[in-house]
Amino acid sequence: MSLTLNMVTFDTTDPRELAAWWRDRTGAAVVHEDDGFVVLAPPAGLPALGFQRVADVAPGKNRVHLDLAAPDPAAAVADLVAAGATRVGDHGLADGFTWTVLADPHGNQFCVSAAHAD
Repeated sequence: MSLTLNMVTFDTTDPRELAAWWRDRTGAAVVHEDDGFVVLAPPAGLPALGFQRVADVAPGKNRVHLDLAAPDPAAAVADLVAAGATRVGDHGLADGFTWTVLADPHGNQFCVSAAHAD
């Protein structure tokens, strides 16, 4: 059996609001929308992003998160914070690789770093 990544889904109490925030950050297009679910299709080669309505979002850190790359991570982080993300922390490895953990307006954490080959 071979599996491929089709979509990353976020639980949220307001799928339209959170999907709009991610749409504006990624340039993705809305390909499905109803009262309980919104799907974004990012540029070719990337998985879809789904936002599903739940009555109660699980507390604490999300167990799955997005790792995003940017040519200028510091500028990307600044833009994301200006757009409503919250900076959670900065991290790095001994080899010099660094990343910033942020949270979207609904508290879902994600990371931003420079692109790397491995």
